Amino acid sequence: MDSESVKAEVIKQVRQQYAMTNARELIEKVNEHCFEKCVPKPGSSLSSGEQTCFTHCMEKYMAAWNQVSTTYITRIQRGD
Repeated sequence: MDSESVKAEVIKQVRQQYAMTNARELIEKVNEHCFEKCVPKPGSSLSSGEQTCFTHCMEKYMAAWNQVSTTYITRIQRGD
């Protein structure tokens, strides 16, 4: 394996690790934020309203996260 192949493989692994870290962080933040907002009194199961609230909260949070990530990546690529 030549040095360019090794370099490409290392970059690929770093990107994969970064993606996994971001995904883990997103899940943790969604759980923290949405659970606190939508489930005031935790029980053995979620009510219909709690499920709906949690679903909407997750969708909004993930859309915002994606927008921020996209903007950040665009700015990095442009060199802002």
